[in-house]
Amino acid sequence: MSLDLLGTSFIGYSRGTGHNSCGKAINPATSEELEPTFRSATPDEVEKAMALAKSAFPIYSKLPGSVRAKFLRTIAEKIGARVELLAKRAPLETALPEARIRGEAARTMGQFQLFADLIEEGSWVDARIERAIPDRQPLAKPDLRSMQVPLGPVAVFCASNFPLAYSVAGVDTSSALAAGCPVVAIVHESHMGTAELVAGAVIEAARECEMPEGVFSSLCGGGRTVGVAVVKHPITSAVGFTGSRSGGTALMEIAASRPCPIPVYAEMSAINPLVILPSAIATEPQATALAEAYFASLTLGCGQFCTNPGLVFLPDTGAEPFVEKLRSLIAAAPAAVMLNEGIARAYQTSTNTVADQPEIDLLAKSEARGLNTAPPVVFTTTAAKFLENPKLQAEMFGPASILVFGSSSEIETALAKLEGQLTASIFGSGDEISWNTGIVDQLRKKSGRFIFNGFPTGVEVCSSMVHGGPFPATSDGRSSSVGTMAIFRFCRPAAWQNAPQDALPPELRDENPLGISQHIH
Repeated sequence: MSLDLLGTSFIGYSRGTGHNSCGKAINPATSEELEPTFRSATPDEVEKAMALAKSAFPIYSKLPGSVRAKFLRTIAEKIGARVELLAKRAPLETALPEARIRGEAARTMGQFQLFADLIEEGSWVDARIERAIPDRQPLAKPDLRSMQVPLGPVAVFCASNFPLAYSVAGVDTSSALAAGCPVVAIVHESHMGTAELVAGAVIEAARECEMPEGVFSSLCGGGRTVGVAVVKHPITSAVGFTGSRSGGTALMEIAASRPCPIPVYAEMSAINPLVILPSAIATEPQATALAEAYFASLTLGCGQFCTNPGLVFLPDTGAEPFVEKLRSLIAAAPAAVMLNEGIARAYQTSTNTVADQPEIDLLAKSEARGLNTAPPVVFTTTAAKFLENPKLQAEMFGPASILVFGSSSEIETALAKLEGQLTASIFGSGDEISWNTGIVDQLRKKSGRFIFNGFPTGVEVCSSMVHGGPFPATSDGRSSSVGTMAIFRFCRPAAWQNAPQDALPPELRDENPLGISQHIH
């Protein structure tokens, strides 16, 4: 297997040809253009991909969970066979270290394995059986049976900051395929070569497992053109998106304005607040250790995680050792290369905007050295001033943070004004946390994942993970884009009333041929 790339879309089992260039991938550390030139999917190719997805859906959606599970496991195997190629190409396109790419590849493969286990076991469909009681008075009770069923073809927008785990074969794709939905993936311009390698793995697995053509397509050309066309297409039944707030809300508006609106599951903006109570920094060793741990979380991956902890609430007295240690760490920190020029430019703009606010003071900032680098920076303000300026709630995507000082009551008031978040964290002793019920209630209310004495970076992929949150963290706070709950974004409940056994799906039949868990009443 070689690193030779064609630079074209996957239209089911065929390759696109395209006419218009959508550019080359660019090494953000050097601005070097990487071969090949990629070509945007044409309107005819988009139409063909959607038609194939439509024809694949009635076949794929009815396959037993065990058959779809085999397909998912085969995808994981095919990605695993390409890890060495991915470890060469992805760092060139993203400036991410090879170790990060290998780790992300393992996570991506693990996601497919997790969903394979889920659908093979089968209880996720929530099969419910209410048997008829024909002689019930005053009205007979009908036979009613319900379960989760797949929505239809899903448009998946690849993220900039995860070239594997949230890309063409990321969690949106694995959860949609697990639910029984064909996927049309929209390639991100930042890592088109990586996307082609992974999309090839999915297609190879689909062929080997004899899946219907159209179960997966991968389109080059970007979200603003090809992606919008796919969202508007009447065959598309749902959208998975990870990216900016502006991009996510634009897709929500497009999907809502269709003749038949569809759901958009968008993971967007979060600053992931931390509250540090006095007991967590009561001694200088405690304060120093916590500052070091916070610095590590803030600068992990150059701060380019959706769980980056960009806001810290601290007591207005006694925080000096924490602050001084953080100041020294930030001032000496190297500036890392960001994922692409656009993200680096946006980071500079957002941090400059915060720096210009009259309510803000600069605590520390390192020096920008090199192309597209992000110098870590930390600002300070008071809780009262924080409340005066909504601009201080804006996400600074990168290694930037604001420290907010106040009393417990002031911090509680400030928390109440925050927008929805993916995560919220609190640090302190058990007793002190239990005393601050108002702060605890606000953090729980505002977040999808509430963390005690820990940092939000590092998202465990498991059945109980919630990676979502109230708007604008996500478009729908009832969903998760990580873990097995992600499957429920791409299905809906459906009921059968007084249906003969032969007309029921296997999951709802009396003989339970699949051997899954059934709720029988």
